[in-house]
Amino acid sequence: MLFTRLRLTGFKSFVDSTELVVEPGLTGIVGPNGCGKSNLVEALKWVMGENSAKRMRGDGMDDVIFAGSTQRPARNIAEVTLLLDNADRSAPAQYNDRDEIEIVRRIEREQGSAYSINGNEVRQRDVLTLFADMSTGAHSSAMVSQGQISSLINSKPVERRSLLEEAAGIGGLHVRRHEAELRLKAAETNLERLADVMTGHDTNLRALRRQARQASRYSRLSAQIRTHEAQLLLRLWADAITELEAAQESLRAAQRIVAEATERAATASAAQAQAALAVPPLRQAEAERAAVLQRLRLERDAIDAEGKRAATEAERLRARIAQTDSDAEREEAMGTDATQHIGAIERESSELSAAKEQEHQAIEDAEGQRAETRDRLTAADRAADALSENLTGAETRRASLTAAAEGAETRLRDLVQRAGEVADERARLTPQGVPSHDSDVAPPDQSAEDQVPEISAARALLGEMTTALATAATNRAQSAETFAAKRDTLHEIEARHRRLSVEQIALNDVLRANQDDLFRPILDSVTVAPGFEAALAAALGDDLQASGDLAAPAHWQLVQRDAPALPAGVDPLSKYVTAPEAAVLRLSQIGVVATEQGPALRGQLAQGQRLVSREGALWRWDGLTSAPDAGTRAAVRLRQRNRLNELTVEVATAKEQLDEARAAFEAAKLAAKAAEAAETEARVQLRGAEGALSEAREAYAAAVREAVARSERAAALTAQAQNLANEIESLGRRAREAREGLSTLPDAAALRAEIVAARQALDDARTAHSEAERTAARLKQESEMRARRLQTLLQERNGWQARASAAEAQLEKLSHRRAADETELKVLDAKPAELAERRTVLLEHTVVADAERNTAADALATAENRLAACDREEKLASEAGATAREDRVRAEGRAEAGGERKRGVLHRMHSQLQCGPEEAVAVAGIEPGATLPPADEVDATVERMKREREQMGPVNLRAEQEATELETELNRLTAERDDLQGAIHRLRGGIGALNREGRERMQAAFVAVDRHFRELFGRLFGGGEAHLKLVDSDDVLEAGLEIMASPPGKRLQTLTLLSGGEQALTAVALRFAVFLTNPAPVCVMDEVDAPLDDANVGRFCDLVSEISRTVGTRFLIITHHPLSMARMDRLFGVTMFERGVSQLVSVDLQNAEHMREAG
Repeated sequence: MLFTRLRLTGFKSFVDSTELVVEPGLTGIVGPNGCGKSNLVEALKWVMGENSAKRMRGDGMDDVIFAGSTQRPARNIAEVTLLLDNADRSAPAQYNDRDEIEIVRRIEREQGSAYSINGNEVRQRDVLTLFADMSTGAHSSAMVSQGQISSLINSKPVERRSLLEEAAGIGGLHVRRHEAELRLKAAETNLERLADVMTGHDTNLRALRRQARQASRYSRLSAQIRTHEAQLLLRLWADAITELEAAQESLRAAQRIVAEATERAATASAAQAQAALAVPPLRQAEAERAAVLQRLRLERDAIDAEGKRAATEAERLRARIAQTDSDAEREEAMGTDATQHIGAIERESSELSAAKEQEHQAIEDAEGQRAETRDRLTAADRAADALSENLTGAETRRASLTAAAEGAETRLRDLVQRAGEVADERARLTPQGVPSHDSDVAPPDQSAEDQVPEISAARALLGEMTTALATAATNRAQSAETFAAKRDTLHEIEARHRRLSVEQIALNDVLRANQDDLFRPILDSVTVAPGFEAALAAALGDDLQASGDLAAPAHWQLVQRDAPALPAGVDPLSKYVTAPEAAVLRLSQIGVVATEQGPALRGQLAQGQRLVSREGALWRWDGLTSAPDAGTRAAVRLRQRNRLNELTVEVATAKEQLDEARAAFEAAKLAAKAAEAAETEARVQLRGAEGALSEAREAYAAAVREAVARSERAAALTAQAQNLANEIESLGRRAREAREGLSTLPDAAALRAEIVAARQALDDARTAHSEAERTAARLKQESEMRARRLQTLLQERNGWQARASAAEAQLEKLSHRRAADETELKVLDAKPAELAERRTVLLEHTVVADAERNTAADALATAENRLAACDREEKLASEAGATAREDRVRAEGRAEAGGERKRGVLHRMHSQLQCGPEEAVAVAGIEPGATLPPADEVDATVERMKREREQMGPVNLRAEQEATELETELNRLTAERDDLQGAIHRLRGGIGALNREGRERMQAAFVAVDRHFRELFGRLFGGGEAHLKLVDSDDVLEAGLEIMASPPGKRLQTLTLLSGGEQALTAVALRFAVFLTNPAPVCVMDEVDAPLDDANVGRFCDLVSEISRTVGTRFLIITHHPLSMARMDRLFGVTMFERGVSQLVSVDLQNAEHMREAG
């Protein structure tokens, strides 16, 4: 299966639906840091089952959902879809019905993830197993990042073992072994629990047998208690009947007294009702008169309040008029004050304007004086500077010449001393036969080395060892090729055998799904020729589910009768189907025809006959017609059975081929190991010969180097002596010139006196210039102050004019307000007379209303007195009736209590004896008409027996039944224990088989990975050697993996001792070696080329391109390196035009090259 497309929606920064096409060759993913490139890799890992939020760079798995940006809201759902090409039908059997497999992982915020394959929801384990069988997954070696390269370098040998496990393809094997170990542990735990349960059941069984004996005695005592309780209840029943009859007689007497009292109460109630009817009209009349009186009093109070309000308002208006007069006086004073200030401001402005006209000439005079003093100051400054420079130059020249003379003399003395030392050294070298500086000493060459016996012998030995190593390497390469061919053949046969076995097991499971039914369907007894499954399913349909067992509710039964013949030229279905005899008659009446013949032949069918086609079409005698795709469940089951028969033969053949391939593989493996050992021995001997030759050459070269060094030293001393003589002559000349220059310099004391006079003139000019600048500045400051004051006076004049205008406007407003207040005050002064007239009229109406209200109140009081007398009479009659009713209630209570007691006794009989009074006589064992014993005596006997029964303590009445049930349960648990022991034995055997298979595959993977690693290391480094080694354990399943490498020109050492770049390149070689051992359909590499230089990047790209061509793996490479980008077949760019939202753009470089060449 091949990866074809990856679709993201709402995953991290890819909020919009984005599709990444994974095509053959190298696909590059580029873009700036932080734009979302790694999110594509994480999406691929996530859909393949990654369940660690930390590996997804988040705190929780909900962090993979788009969290929103400045312009986009957050999403609640993220979904990633991976499409696989299944055209070769290499997927597991349950997914092999489609050319393309769609795997979807969807997560909803705070709801968790869900997986589906081809639209069907599956478990995470199903997805992990699917990818593990494809030699890939979220943690496979095909997912390579720069961090994983560093992790591989820094990891311990035992941690690197996972690479071998992945290369061996035993990821699924580990899962199955882990599941088997879990089942084994669970089975052992269940066995221990079962033993504990059985021990407990045995103890409980002995206790139940003791309880059964106690329950028998308890039952006898309970029967005696029941007899005496029946006697007691019969006695209580008789007493209850007697008390009930007496209570009923008392109740009848009380009911007569209640009737008489009720009649008297009715008469008193009628009189009270008549008196009560006369009171409401009188009360209404009194209320109306009182309301009229109250209204008149309220009107009087309102007139008094209105008079007070008028007086208060008049006082307020008089105060307001006085305040208005005061405000007018204040505004007039403010206007007068503003006029005075405006006059003063105008006078001050005139004075300032006159002064401003005179200041211009004074400023011009001050500026002229300042310019004149500035010129004098500049001239004095230049003169002083010139004199200072002359003095400084003379002193500097004097110091320089003095230092030069002294330095030349000192250096001259040193050189003379050094020349003497050189002459002495040359004298020491000459007696030892050192040639002169013009003689030559030839360096060592090939012909000279050949004259040395040690070198000649070492070179001859090296030639012999080189020939032996080449022979051993050729043998090793041939054996390795043979081993690789045998291994590939074994892998192919293993894959084919595994695929066939899995398909056989799956079909067996499907076909055994209904074999546990009580009656086996006839479908399982039918054998159909290949290609006729759909015909049989269409012909019989659900009838195939009927059983051949006559005891089944729906079954086939043999019937002997003559059947009509089918249309001419039509073969019966029984010709292609072998079935039980009971179904042969039915099959003989079904004809097999071509699809185009069915409609024409349907009219020739007899009753009960039908026609079918091989595709599953049906034509029945009564006109029913069914298309080929109407129903296929039975056809699928028949095809599955035929396929199972074929698989049985194919699996047996594949098993034989597998055994032969394994034997050939083991032989090739042994031969490869022997050849490799021979090559290693030859390589060791070659290294020894190379070491001997190097030592001989080094000794000869050391002697030659010493002679050359002496000759070169003598020549150097001669040249040095000549140089020293020349330098001595030059230094003498320079010293004389410096002394002569000192005598020509001017007198320094005269120059210093001139400088003092010039500086005094400079100070006088500077003082005059400062005084002129101060005068000019003062005049300018006074001018500026006058201008600012004129501006301020203008602003003050405008302010006072505004105040005067405001005062005049306010005076006018106050005048209008005073006129309005005076008008309102005149109206209020006339108000008291009007209110006094209204109060007189109201007082007359109040006197009349008060008299009418008193008359109505007297009439109401007389009627209420009469009503109170009637109420008292009614109350007395009611109390007498209530007393009689209470006596009746008490009588009813006694009668009810007697009845309740009778019913209580009857209820006790039914609850304790489960019978009535007539049957209780038989339970009590008393003859009819016999005298019952006293209740107290019987009750004491019952209590004594109950105490005796209670002293027995708790009694299990179901002890005997429980003991029987417990014995049955113990027998069942014994059988379960035997089953568990058998299951544990089988699981242990299965785990051992899994370990053996894993060990074999790990050993083969180690050999293959080591071979690929040796080859890839040499290609990436352009030479050198490297190999892998198992350490820490003899068991390959527990051993660690150590990496030994020898880059060109370096000795063999472990990975951790190499340089950083060499470590990265070695780790890449190991990763690719694992990948080539068990190639995956896709390989993702995240900035793996980052630590490599340009040369190594080129080798890396060459290797990736070759693997893509030879293996067919599709590569996704995230890179920033320009050289890597140029080697890609196509590029996808990840951009972030909108902040926080990633987008994908693509460029096909191959098509672009073709278009450029065509253009």
